[in-house]
Amino acid sequence: MSKKLLLKDAHIEGIRYFETYRKQGGYMAAEKALKMTPDEILEEVKTSGLRGRGGAGFPTGMKWSFLAKPEGVPRHLVVNADESEPGTFKDRYLMEFLPHLLIEGMLISSYCLGSNTSYIYIRGEYSWIPDILEEAIEEAKAAGFLGKNILGTGFDLEIYVQRGAGAYICGEETALLESLEGKRGNPRLKPPFPAVKGLWERPTVVNNVESIAAIVPIIDITGAEYAKIGVGRSTGTKLISACGNINKPGVYEIDMTITVEEFIYSDEYCGGIKDGKRLKACIPGGSSVPIVPANLLLKTVNGEPRYMNYESLADGGFATGTMMGSGGFIVLDEDQCVVEHTMTLARFYNHESCGQCTPCREGTGWMYKILKKIEKGEGKMEDIDLLWDIQRKIEGNTICPLGDAAAWPVAAAIRHFRDEFEWHVKNPELCKTQNYGLAHYADPIPAVENNA
Repeated sequence: MSKKLLLKDAHIEGIRYFETYRKQGGYMAAEKALKMTPDEILEEVKTSGLRGRGGAGFPTGMKWSFLAKPEGVPRHLVVNADESEPGTFKDRYLMEFLPHLLIEGMLISSYCLGSNTSYIYIRGEYSWIPDILEEAIEEAKAAGFLGKNILGTGFDLEIYVQRGAGAYICGEETALLESLEGKRGNPRLKPPFPAVKGLWERPTVVNNVESIAAIVPIIDITGAEYAKIGVGRSTGTKLISACGNINKPGVYEIDMTITVEEFIYSDEYCGGIKDGKRLKACIPGGSSVPIVPANLLLKTVNGEPRYMNYESLADGGFATGTMMGSGGFIVLDEDQCVVEHTMTLARFYNHESCGQCTPCREGTGWMYKILKKIEKGEGKMEDIDLLWDIQRKIEGNTICPLGDAAAWPVAAAIRHFRDEFEWHVKNPELCKTQNYGLAHYADPIPAVENNA
């Protein structure tokens, strides 16, 4: 049974309310933290090895240490709750069922960072959750954990919830800050980085919901104990949003020492592929990370088991590996069409591009149109190479990572499933009524000879 830190009380009835949360030990970590110095809290976060849970996996303690502290200038913590990555819904789960865990994490983090005014920027489609968060904020304030002179420490904190308008681009931290300031959500040029000039040109830290919630158990059990969970640089627990062709979709908390095979097939987690079908492919970290066929998902090219952590999933680079990303684990069975799924993702990224950068604005549209042609049986062989060329010219040539997020799924689909694209071109009528199927995507990978 995997150790649970964030979801250990999620099953308790009424846990979203202050009284029940408090009875389960809620806000004890905050009381402990407020007796520490901000530098001591920062050291605990650094010691924990916590990496940002929003997708990039950057060390949280290091990110906090970059925060500028000019004399007399306010600082801000902004929680990125614009969870718009297709296949990802674990932050929604935390906010809906454990809002006080997030509020407590924000209290500790804001105290550490010297932020007296902090924000939760939440995606517009989560229309019902702001009410839950605002109720939790009022409960915490009534109990003395928010507002003026919290617990007699002299520390003040106000938390505000800001609803977005439903734009994926606002998940990028600088576009989020632009939107929070009331402007169009276009990403900013960096530098300067938010740690120096963020919200209203003040030093700002932007972290996602899971990252801030994880601060509570880190302070509770200490950073050293948190670092003992997991493996290597993949410390602590990680929330995974599992969906697709599996028997038990949902949000799972893992400690990153389990194999991908165990996560998919064990009854504790996904419960295997639905209807007894075979695994074809998986997008393990949200729609923007590379898709991999079954034989590269369960084992590395060296024949070693693939584990559910940052390093193991990335083993082999983009040639044979993928990324942990935001933990949006999308499973595809043998009857799924990779061309159709890739087209759907391309349509999404084309729709969500802010249009500021030409490669992204034009390139995402071209990719979608070409993929649509191939999927409908109207493509040509040269279209596949054209797709490859377009994605290559988008990646790395945009202000923000949305261009990369649009390019990587197309590149990985062609890299691993080119024969499926070619089949669509060669069988223009058949592809309208039939999918390519499993083919060789689950075949064992030939052993790699070691000539060393």
